[in-house]
Amino acid sequence: MQRGDPGNPLLCKDGDIILGGMFSFHTSWKDRKDTYTHKPLPLQCTSLNFRDLQFAQAMLFAIEEINNSTDLLPGVTLGYKIFNTCGNVARSVGLTLALANGNEIVSVPSKASCTRPAHVQAIMGETSSSPTIAIATVIGPFYVPVISHFATCACLSDKTKYPSFLRTIPSDYYQSRALAHLVKHFGWTWVGAIRTNNDYGNNGMATFTETAQRLGICLEYSVSFFRTDPSDKIREIIRTIKASTSKVIIAFLSHKEMDVLIHEFSYHNLSGYQWVGSESWIFDSQTSLNSSNNELFTEFWETLFNCKFRQSTSSANIQRECTGHEDLNGVQNSFTDMSLMPIFNNVYKGVYAVAHALHNIVSCNKACSNKVQLDPFTVSLKPTNTIEGDEVYFDENGDPAAKYEIINWQPKENGVVEFVTVGLYDISLAPEKKLHFQNKSLIWARNSKLVPVSVCSEKCPPGTRKVLQKGRPVCCYDCIQCAEGEISNVTDSATCVRCLPEFWSNERRDACIKKEAVFLSYEEIMGALLTAASLFGTCMTASVILIFFKYRKTSIVRANNSELSFLLLFSLILCFLCSLTFIGKPSDWSCMLRHTAFGITFVLCISCLLGKTMVVLMAFRATGPGINVKKWFGHVQQRLCVLGFTLIQVIICIIWLTTSPPFPSQNFKEFKDKIILECALGSAVGYWAVIGYIGILAILCFIFAFLARKLPDNFNEAKLITFSMLIFCAVWITFIPAYVSSPGKFSVAVEIFAILASSFGLLICIFIPKCYIILLKPEKNTKKNMMGKKSPHLF
Repeated sequence: MQRGDPGNPLLCKDGDIILGGMFSFHTSWKDRKDTYTHKPLPLQCTSLNFRDLQFAQAMLFAIEEINNSTDLLPGVTLGYKIFNTCGNVARSVGLTLALANGNEIVSVPSKASCTRPAHVQAIMGETSSSPTIAIATVIGPFYVPVISHFATCACLSDKTKYPSFLRTIPSDYYQSRALAHLVKHFGWTWVGAIRTNNDYGNNGMATFTETAQRLGICLEYSVSFFRTDPSDKIREIIRTIKASTSKVIIAFLSHKEMDVLIHEFSYHNLSGYQWVGSESWIFDSQTSLNSSNNELFTEFWETLFNCKFRQSTSSANIQRECTGHEDLNGVQNSFTDMSLMPIFNNVYKGVYAVAHALHNIVSCNKACSNKVQLDPFTVSLKPTNTIEGDEVYFDENGDPAAKYEIINWQPKENGVVEFVTVGLYDISLAPEKKLHFQNKSLIWARNSKLVPVSVCSEKCPPGTRKVLQKGRPVCCYDCIQCAEGEISNVTDSATCVRCLPEFWSNERRDACIKKEAVFLSYEEIMGALLTAASLFGTCMTASVILIFFKYRKTSIVRANNSELSFLLLFSLILCFLCSLTFIGKPSDWSCMLRHTAFGITFVLCISCLLGKTMVVLMAFRATGPGINVKKWFGHVQQRLCVLGFTLIQVIICIIWLTTSPPFPSQNFKEFKDKIILECALGSAVGYWAVIGYIGILAILCFIFAFLARKLPDNFNEAKLITFSMLIFCAVWITFIPAYVSSPGKFSVAVEIFAILASSFGLLICIFIPKCYIILLKPEKNTKKNMMGKKSPHLF
């Protein structure tokens, strides 16, 4: 005994093989409160749905075409039982059981032979995913095929839960990803999302959200509702949209929810939003019509032709009376709208898929046997492959190949909205070719031809990087300029890239430019001044040499070994000239020459002074009997002394140059935006050994000169040497901290300045007083005056 009333099919026809059909001829129903003490009243459906009426008509058309065919199922008549589910899940479950029941009749004893089963061999439908899930769950254990034309929920691909489910429309697994790539293609990274609160909307939006996050797209909000929700919830969604900043809305809705939402948008005068929709509503040009609770076909006829069979006396709007002979020509509404032809074709292909499977099962040749007892297990496992050249392909999950047309709504002057195919998304193609747009102009929100912008933050230009705003999605960020020495040469860069050591960022921070090479050159003012000073010192020393050579036989020139005086002047010329090796771009030879020439020439200079002071000191200190100063400190000994001291420095320099010589290098540390071309020391020990040896000789020379400063002589050269060495030591003592602390080319300038200062100090302190006497006081340039006991004041 069956409990409950499954209801009668709204459309039915007898046949050898029966196909079931389940469609939502209404989109809503009146709420009722069951007491669970009495039998529930039948569901009161409302809101006539022309769309599913068209789907049912497509099924009937396909069945009639097959029945009239001589090639497909010849001799077998297909019948049908079509029910109205009203989109209600509970009603769908009851009607599914009504279609499944009937096999019991086969086992009842009867004289008549069993020529056909009592139950349906396949079910076409449902349109929405949630009722389809319920249908597939109930009918799955019986392995009766359920072929849906519009249920796209990816969850239905699970064969462990829905073993007999097939569909002629691609899964939302692909559609959701296609929508995400479409949004990414137009640069929309900040969007809102609205979904139907059922399996279709929730699963589809979950897949879209996952793909969108992977593509760098953020959802400002994601809200859901169902068409039967109270109006307060709809108004809350409207408030959320009003408060948002995104201008693109992803609507994963059925056309029934879309009808409700469009009505609310119109009521609140919301416009200017770019809608990106799923297949469920994108083809609908009109919304569903609210209807009364009359008989379905009376309601259909009255709605279709805008008339009334019986006028209500209380109705304020008097419509013309229906005659039953109204002409369909000239009627334009959602029933006559053929924009859903691709979906009608899905129904058509589904019926033919079942027919081809049945054709193969009943072993039709010239005629089919209509006395075959069909097994639903067989029917569900053998779908067809081709229908009159159009492939109907089901993969192992019961899904067809995914290929989507991209539709753009384009309003025309007469107020009609035209659905224009502007692109294609084909999952079978390579990733870079899946999304393809045709050369057609698109119409955007408010009939604009410019692509709308929907971003949380404007794109960060090259030269900046993105810094996420605290507590907000990753699409909301601030643009921070790259630090010095770093660049970003792409838009919306997340990081800045540091330039190579020899490069530096430009002002815009979008490119690395080669750093300026800095060295002390002859062209710049500092280099020119130091060069002039060096040449001036050289000329000045040469002038002294000429004066001394001209007056070489005078007493003041012959005093204190004139040979050492000329050698000292020559070494001073070399000291002045060696400073020029420090100016100019460093090279291998200039780096090795500058320090070794400086070290050797200064040692030669100080060796001459040391020889002079030693002779003076020994001459006046060695007063004992039998002491011959000339024997131990004659000209030969002085030459050997100078040669020996200088040779030691030469040996130090040779060891330095052979082990770890100075070499040109690039200094990136002193200045961030410049390269300092300098001479690396190679071996710091070698460099400081050269400097240290000069310092030791200078200290010895200063000590000897200091000890000889009070010796009796009218022109005691030891005093001049003492003063000159005092200047020399002061210069080089201050040189060390100044050299260490000076950056780049300034350290080279400090070293040149020290060389010139000490050279000028020696030249001026030792030779200028002599030149003064030679040129201006010739009466004092006598041997008698030189041997006097009273020293004159020279200055």
